[in-house]
Amino acid sequence: MIKRLIPGKRLSMATIHGGLVYLAGQVPDDLTVGVEAQAKQVLDKIDALLAEAGTDKASILTATVWLPNIADFAAFNTAWDAWVPAGASPARACVEARLANPSIRVEIAAIAAIP
Repeated sequence: MIKRLIPGKRLSMATIHGGLVYLAGQVPDDLTVGVEAQAKQVLDKIDALLAEAGTDKASILTATVWLPNIADFAAFNTAWDAWVPAGASPARACVEARLANPSIRVEIAAIAAIP
């Protein structure tokens, strides 16, 4: 069975199947703040989606992070490191990529296990 969270015409914010939750790329709502604050917004969205799916950040298996400016890598990692539980760091890729909206400083997608 497939369950979709917050389904829309173009995409669902998350899809659950086979004991896994697949999160769509999450972006911040307030684009007037810096990368660290935008990252915190995105991580909060991830926490909420994972909770709705019946899991949490300690069960994230893999995450992909897109930064339009790789110079923001250290600032992003400040927010990430404060958020990731000790001993539960997922496999992660962080790449520089042009995002659809130039005011978005970070986008994150993830896959997590549902215990």
